[in-house]
Amino acid sequence: MIGTYVAALVVCVASLAIGQAAMALCGVRRWSWLAPAIGLALLCVACWGTVRLAGDGVLSAVVVLALTVASVVYLWGRLEGGGEALRAGGPVALLALAAASLPFIAEGHFGILGTSFNPDMSQHLLATDRLAHGEGSQLLHQGYPLGPHAVVVALNMGLGIGLVQGFAGLTVAIAVLAPLTALTAFRDQPALLRIPAALVVGLTYLVASYFAQGAFKETTQALFVLAFVLTLRESSRNPEWRQLQLRYIPAAVLMAGSAYTYSFPGLIWPIAAAAIWATTEFAIRRIPSSAASVTGPAVVRPVLYASLMFAVLIAPEIGRMIDFHQFETFDPNGPGLGNLFGQISPFEALGIWPSGDFRLTPGAGAVPALGYYLGAAFASILLVYGLVLCWLRRETALLAGFAAAALAYAAARAGGTPYTAAKALEIGAPLAALVIVLPLLRRPVAWLYLLAAGGCSLLALANAPIGPTSYSPALTGLRADVGVGPTLVLASKQLLEDEQGTPYIAWELRGGRVCIASQEEVGDRPPPGVRFVVVRGDSKQPPFSGFRLDRIASPYVLWKRTAPVQGASPCPLIAVRQARQGPPR
Repeated sequence: MIGTYVAALVVCVASLAIGQAAMALCGVRRWSWLAPAIGLALLCVACWGTVRLAGDGVLSAVVVLALTVASVVYLWGRLEGGGEALRAGGPVALLALAAASLPFIAEGHFGILGTSFNPDMSQHLLATDRLAHGEGSQLLHQGYPLGPHAVVVALNMGLGIGLVQGFAGLTVAIAVLAPLTALTAFRDQPALLRIPAALVVGLTYLVASYFAQGAFKETTQALFVLAFVLTLRESSRNPEWRQLQLRYIPAAVLMAGSAYTYSFPGLIWPIAAAAIWATTEFAIRRIPSSAASVTGPAVVRPVLYASLMFAVLIAPEIGRMIDFHQFETFDPNGPGLGNLFGQISPFEALGIWPSGDFRLTPGAGAVPALGYYLGAAFASILLVYGLVLCWLRRETALLAGFAAAALAYAAARAGGTPYTAAKALEIGAPLAALVIVLPLLRRPVAWLYLLAAGGCSLLALANAPIGPTSYSPALTGLRADVGVGPTLVLASKQLLEDEQGTPYIAWELRGGRVCIASQEEVGDRPPPGVRFVVVRGDSKQPPFSGFRLDRIASPYVLWKRTAPVQGASPCPLIAVRQARQGPPR
């Protein structure tokens, strides 16, 4: 628990300080709630740029500390509106933290998010562990984006926070930073309205559902896309921003963060949104003087500055982005369902979907199908109404962001897989919620939407699995004892079949030959060639004849064969086992 919350706090504080300092360098003097997303993007860039240098991640931790301290020093005495911002953001941050803690409270323990949804975290843990020790990995060689992983390495090397706790803390931090970012759109609203509005937009149903399965990349990308659209909105509607030559630099930083988190597909949303926004602004502002504010000479230099910044930040990653295009996720004939049961409904992106598992079809859970259809119809009507009001109010950035998200989903649905289409829906979901909430916030109908959508998000969070329940990282303590093995780990059928515990056990004993099975599968005799047996519990009776007690690492007991090992072992090397699990999609 302590490691998770310390990691979340460090990520939040560093993101807020670094992001606000970056905006101040661009000329923004007043506090902006775009700062956390911009700061997190810079953290991904800085940590990935230094994690492979000397020190195996220590330098990344030093760089994060130095940037944070330098940011606080620079902002001291220069920042305006800090107290007002803290009063506005404090309740949102605390409520978001409480919501993000709901899975751990419901399960009664801390651990790995989403283990019964998919085993992908085992691959992320393995890649991050090797990154922390200067070693290569399958994901590294395939060009997989590892910016967030580098942030976890910095937490691990700088504060000694375990990798499991580091990823959990990063995921919780993202859940806190997203509603804070959404506050940008609601800063002129009274507290009674802006707090629930920011929470529903930042933690809308699909975002909460992906948080529930430990999908930190998708939730981070959704945060960056939301922040990018709000940055475009500020650059055209905020009088302070419109006078700045560097007003598009924050958008360039967010694009770089998307690339280091989601590789080249992450650029689809910001590029499409920027293109649609600029085209729309030019089309509706036909008076030359006003058109120049977006597309004329006054905007040429700011765009060039932003383009140069983006090019500098992204240059080291271009080669890896090219390698990543061959990743198996992009193959329409590959594992298209992933952990899904089929295509998920696009209505889930509208926020009202009363199910603890976003993968289920209407009526498959406790709520009758009629409840899903009524919620989807209500949200759809509000979406159309919100789009009309946004157009009348010339909310061109919001409309452009929503259009880009809709096009990305349509492309993924037509030419991709159900797995990629679902991710596209999740990334665009905060924008759909924002289009509904922002223009309708002062109308009574908005409260009904906020209550329904907020309830659905809480339902998804409360049903998030944390586990595996019968798994403990104490298994790592036995690595030095078993060496290369071969080792048999006896686990419950529930852990192996229902909670997908096999890859996590394998990760804890990485580096040796390991067989993982239940007692029922093995029977009375272990596989040939096994030297060690690991069981969970406090029994002092050996699981098989010919073994003696070697060590207790609660809750595990290690048994060692008394006679010399005979024959070759069928237990695979962990690297082989991990490869068979397949890379995360």
